[in-house]
Amino acid sequence: MFSFLLKRFALVIPTFLGITLLVFSLIRLLPGDPVEALSGERGMTDERYQRLLHEFGLDRPLWMQYLEYLWRALHGDLGYSTITHEPVFHEFITRFPATIELSMCAMLMALVIGLPAGIVAALKRNTVLDYSVMGASLTGYSMPIFWWGLLLILTFSVTLGWTPVSGRIAIQYDIPAVTGFMLVDSLLSSDAGAFKSAVSHLILPAIALGTIPLAVIARMTRSSMLEVLREDYVRTARAKGASTLRVVGVHALRNALIPVVTTIGLQVGTLLAGAILTETIFSWPGIGKWLVEAIHRRDYPAVQGGILMSATVIIVVNLVVDMLYGVINPRIRHQ
Repeated sequence: MFSFLLKRFALVIPTFLGITLLVFSLIRLLPGDPVEALSGERGMTDERYQRLLHEFGLDRPLWMQYLEYLWRALHGDLGYSTITHEPVFHEFITRFPATIELSMCAMLMALVIGLPAGIVAALKRNTVLDYSVMGASLTGYSMPIFWWGLLLILTFSVTLGWTPVSGRIAIQYDIPAVTGFMLVDSLLSSDAGAFKSAVSHLILPAIALGTIPLAVIARMTRSSMLEVLREDYVRTARAKGASTLRVVGVHALRNALIPVVTTIGLQVGTLLAGAILTETIFSWPGIGKWLVEAIHRRDYPAVQGGILMSATVIIVVNLVVDMLYGVINPRIRHQ
């Protein structure tokens, strides 16, 4: 198990370097000049343009800019935003709790519904229930998020008026940011109205963001369970008179969880990295919306730092998933 994890840690270094090079290169392929973006409609003098170009280090050769960016990143310095002049790391940290809160709620919904749905579909294979679950999961996976999000807003916010359209909480509530998680902070404020408002604002974005992970988890659970249910040890447990609950919960599910955990880990990493479309549609002040705004403003340090931090989150989540393998399957730990 130790050598298994050591190999995974060794892969982090080239992965990190590749991400930094890719992000640095792609952001500079975007059309537009980040310095001219600061001028707005009034424009700027050539002298001020050259001064800002030198101040941001954009007048140096690209290889020098990359080495300086890499050196600072390795020391935890992601630079300063060219628009707000705030540290990029600080801007990321202040928005990250909003993305975590939304992602965890979306993933909780996907797990609570997706795992049981996949298990039931496997146990009721080739029945109406199986076809219904798989058909619904295929529909959820194929549905574009931007269209699904707008449909949810049109139905539940505009037509029925059950939920708010956007934001994290109603404007009349001024909740102190203790943890950065609106649900927790509203509970700490002992304001029942604020907590209810935070929950109502979270429902539609969580549904929109969690639909695709739910569909993926349900299909992967069904596929893995069907494979395990055909194994000899499952048939032996049934022949010995073990109950269906014990056969499914003890013998089958645990052995079927490894591909499912891998899928969950990938989905969690993707969600935490910033649900760009969902956060943009619902004006959710998280990492995804922040990155979109930074790209529009040609804010190189913000885009580079935001994507690098998001990629780091995905790498960490994948390492955690690798560690869970040994907990779920003892054979990996012993090997």
